[in-house]
Amino acid sequence: MAKNLLIVESPAKAKTINKYLGKDFTVLASYGHVRDLVPKEGAVDPDNGFAMRYETIEKNERHVDAIAKAAKSADHLFLATDPDREGEAISWHIAEILKQRNLLQGKSLQRVVFTEITPRAIKDAMTQPRDIASDLVDAQQARRALDYLVGFNLSPVLWRKIKAGLSAGRVQSPALRMIVEREEEIEAFIAHEYWSVEAECAHPAQAFTAKLIKLDGKKFAQDTGKLEFTLTDANAAEAARLRIQQAAAGKLHVTDVTSKERKRRPSPPFTTSTLQQEAARKLGFTTRKTMQVAQKLYEGVAIGDEGAVGLISYMRTDSVSLSQDALADIRDVIARDFGTASLPDKPNFYQTKAKNAQEAHEAVRPTSALRTPTQVARFLTDDERKLYELIWKRAVASQMIPATLNTVSVDLSAGSEHAFRASGTTVVVPGFLAVYEEGKDSKSKDDEDEGRKLPLMKLGDTVPLDRIHTDQHFTQPPPRFTEASLVKALEEYGIGRPSTYASIIQTLLGKQYALLEGRAFKPTDIGRAVSKFLSNHFPKYVDYDFTANLEDELDAVSRGEENWIPLMEKFWGPFKELVDDKKVSLDKADAGSVRVLGVDPASGRPLSARIGRFGPLVQIGTVEDEEKPRFASLKPGQSIYSISLPEALQLFEMPRQLGVDANGEEVSVGIGRFGPFAKRGSTYASLKKEDDPYAITLARAIFLIEEKEEIARNRVIKQWPDSDIQVLNGRFGPYLSDGVLNGKIPKDREPAALTLAEVQQLMADTGKPARKGFGAKKTVVKKAVAKKATAKKTAADKPAKKAAAKKPAAKKAAPKAVAKKSPLLYSSGIAPAKPLLTAAKVEPGKKRVVKKTNHGDAPF
Repeated sequence: MAKNLLIVESPAKAKTINKYLGKDFTVLASYGHVRDLVPKEGAVDPDNGFAMRYETIEKNERHVDAIAKAAKSADHLFLATDPDREGEAISWHIAEILKQRNLLQGKSLQRVVFTEITPRAIKDAMTQPRDIASDLVDAQQARRALDYLVGFNLSPVLWRKIKAGLSAGRVQSPALRMIVEREEEIEAFIAHEYWSVEAECAHPAQAFTAKLIKLDGKKFAQDTGKLEFTLTDANAAEAARLRIQQAAAGKLHVTDVTSKERKRRPSPPFTTSTLQQEAARKLGFTTRKTMQVAQKLYEGVAIGDEGAVGLISYMRTDSVSLSQDALADIRDVIARDFGTASLPDKPNFYQTKAKNAQEAHEAVRPTSALRTPTQVARFLTDDERKLYELIWKRAVASQMIPATLNTVSVDLSAGSEHAFRASGTTVVVPGFLAVYEEGKDSKSKDDEDEGRKLPLMKLGDTVPLDRIHTDQHFTQPPPRFTEASLVKALEEYGIGRPSTYASIIQTLLGKQYALLEGRAFKPTDIGRAVSKFLSNHFPKYVDYDFTANLEDELDAVSRGEENWIPLMEKFWGPFKELVDDKKVSLDKADAGSVRVLGVDPASGRPLSARIGRFGPLVQIGTVEDEEKPRFASLKPGQSIYSISLPEALQLFEMPRQLGVDANGEEVSVGIGRFGPFAKRGSTYASLKKEDDPYAITLARAIFLIEEKEEIARNRVIKQWPDSDIQVLNGRFGPYLSDGVLNGKIPKDREPAALTLAEVQQLMADTGKPARKGFGAKKTVVKKAVAKKATAKKTAADKPAKKAAAKKPAAKKAAPKAVAKKSPLLYSSGIAPAKPLLTAAKVEPGKKRVVKKTNHGDAPF
């Protein structure tokens, strides 16, 4: 065993680095974090200096054991985890574990840091080892403790007041607030009509269009920001067009020509945030995908005879600076590939905006600009190639000369009272634009003119007028956030840090607080209820400035300027007091998850929209009424925050009695948890996507039901009275099943001709567990109940010891066996196409059923 042990985070990185260090080193991976707070209450103890209880992450135990085993025989240990707070914390946790196991006596333990995985960077780092940075560890621990305390104390309040299973996060909650507030702006938006006027000019050299800038001697107003418009209806626009046309008499006169040259500087090389934004705009990558692909490029990709090579520098950084070696490489590439004219006399330097640039001190860049995207493309996957090309181009462009642009504006009069303007921008010197141009979320006026050329015109020229046309427009609401614009907003407000943006977005989507419609975030009703509740009752903790200031204080801890314990105490006292107060002082209506719409005209009982156990619904009556409440699910696209009383009443038309079939049997349609269905007798048939349950005809419903019954009739090819095995028709052809195992039928055998002995042998030879579909679960439950009954029957005739051995299996099956169809999830009491689990009912004066969870007690 080598006497030097170096520990990194990922196995891919370990493999690459091992090649550089040689046989004197053993390189092992921790596979990310090795310890975390115990997942229960009390993991952080505010009464004992915020002491934290950690445990080894179960999936990484074997990797920790491998590190411990190697450490026993090593003399020198090097911790080479990632160069940021999280990496520093992982190193500290590894050191603590080894210390607890008494494996550090007589050994050296040092921290090494590198921001790129290249032979030079690794060897340089090994010559500059240091101790673990306790300030960075303190900052990470404070961040983790804050997140834990917020989650474990605020989430149970959401469970009690809105819906079980919800959670609130210190950083995710302000991000959710952004998405919800934008949606509310869109809903409240009132569109304003306005009209534009353009002249189609038939210049002999080149036709062009010009926009109206003066009407009747006054400035033509079209300010969508201030809502100032000269023309706001079709009649006024047409009247203006006729006046201008009459005054122009078929031609426009050039009254002014201006030419202005300007410079556009290149964008700085990528930070984590700008990389995520550009990859979203230009490649359509999610923030999560961007970080995953970047991780692979950083850790090492096999490049022909070179073997595994890290192609980019560390991708979690706020810095826009480049090392001297990187600058020299990039300048060589610019001179070689684009000419010395594209190279500035001195390198371009950019100012890092962040106060604490993630400790990595360099922008995201190629480890060697000499490895052009073309040279490495054949060694990369399509996604890796696209992202590497984006990073390479941005870094190279950042060190090129500015682009020189020339904008020409021409004013043209139509008589003495009206005037038009045409503008065009051409690129005089491309500079960095020869390599790269930054994407934008929305186009400006300059962008519209860019690339547009105008014919040569001078003062006094007359330009033939082809026609004048008017166009109707409406002001637009603010756009929903995309991943790119949300990341940009989070960065501008100082909420979270670039390394956390991907996980923030993943949490919002995973909890279904927001959905992606196309590429834009739309909050769900549950997300809106959570955000409304937090904004109303915990405003300080979703306030943008408060969250940003807290991030700044954590950065100050990482720089050694503040102590983390006083920071925790300042946060914890007021927060805990507020949480305790809200637990007892709020009801569901206060929580914002209930909206009273009016009164049901048929019963006179209140009708409300609310968040139920399985999501948004409308309800007639309350639990205090003598008569049970009635419930109805919302249609797709409806929201409890915008649904009207008439729309809600329509939902209670379910189930609809459509009529009777030829045999006089009733046919109805309803909506269940799994969607709309038609019902006749005991047959439930799901409606197709194109079927509207509120408009479906009796004939169509009967067709769907009979189609379902025909499939069911033809499903069983053969069965035996003394066996569970059946020969069935399946989606992919005939097969065998006993409800637990599925077996194959040879192609040369006739399914209907198989004997019991043959199918038993085939099941023994080919049987595999049935797919974990809904039907399979139902079959397994039935068999579990049967086994439980058998176990009970046998227990009386066998010794106690053996009876006890059967007990766990029977107990495990019991919860599934008591599953019931719930009448609470649809508006009628008719069961949906699939059976549902229902919560235990709570009768007045009786205790609620409470389920113990990691977040405290919450109603279940």
